[in-house]
Amino acid sequence: MLIKRPQIGAISENEVTPESIYLSRRSVLKALGIVAASGVALNARGGVFDDLLGGDKPASEAPRSPLPYTKDNQTHGLILTPENKVTSHNNYYEFGTDKTDPAANSQHLKTQPWTLTVEGEVEQPGTIDLWEMIHTSALEERIYRMRCVEAWSMVIPWLGVELGSILKKFKPTSRAKYVAFETLYDPEQMPGQKSRRIGGGIQYPYVEGLRIDEAMHPLTLLSVGLYGKTLPPQNGAPVRLVVPWKYGFKGIKSIVKIRLMETQPPTTWNLLAPNEYGFYANVNPNVDHPRWSQASERFIGPGGPFSSTRQKTLMFNGYEEAVASLYAGMDLRKFY
Repeated sequence: MLIKRPQIGAISENEVTPESIYLSRRSVLKALGIVAASGVALNARGGVFDDLLGGDKPASEAPRSPLPYTKDNQTHGLILTPENKVTSHNNYYEFGTDKTDPAANSQHLKTQPWTLTVEGEVEQPGTIDLWEMIHTSALEERIYRMRCVEAWSMVIPWLGVELGSILKKFKPTSRAKYVAFETLYDPEQMPGQKSRRIGGGIQYPYVEGLRIDEAMHPLTLLSVGLYGKTLPPQNGAPVRLVVPWKYGFKGIKSIVKIRLMETQPPTTWNLLAPNEYGFYANVNPNVDHPRWSQASERFIGPGGPFSSTRQKTLMFNGYEEAVASLYAGMDLRKFY
């Protein structure tokens, strides 16, 4: 499935954050004794420790399968983050709050078989056999910026299908105004769900939501892979949400349920700290987190452990031309 997208927010392949940096930042901070005691987010105000990045893949990593896909030849001038950094620097509190915890603690996650339920305000509710969908869909590569609310960023080549194309098959009703998502709840496999200490004090299962027009937007991806292969567990295997103009915590992982709703659904971080994490979570350099500036970010790119660079944060993470119209007339300081 080849879809033409606007030439916006371009990123070249050399701008993609290396996978190893992506996975290792929290372990360095932990060693220095500066991980936030609350487990909610690091104070990224100064960003000086964002340079202390690097690390290796877990000693025993779950096997990943190559996937057939249409390659994204529109690199948009972005530099890709190396794969080892993307798979070693993760936020996935179900497996621990340190950046390296997900890679260390998630490798035994069972992802086959896997079903995804679609229900609520649809004419034809049903269940997706995820692996059948993967093997029968025309997967696309999408090279997107990824911006964390903690003020670091990467560029990642995701594989997947447009979420809207999936939702249309279930025929949303006219009452469907929002789309709610839910992560797998399995405390035996996910230690953070069993322990508030390990899981950062979050109420599980993790839940997220989008407005229906956001969910149906052609940039919104249901991702099943990255770097040409299936998703590793620490990155949300076997299926996760990717909404490139929003902060990374909107990208719910290991999804098992999608529910279309008439009213706005609750979301995990908004429930935990509503003054810090809004429902919309659009990347906005003009609206700071209460504890740090969002005007700039540390881009995790190729090279060694000191290779991250400070850069300006772009409105809507560089996708303003494509998505700004969704929020016309809204006060983005109120609807943050």
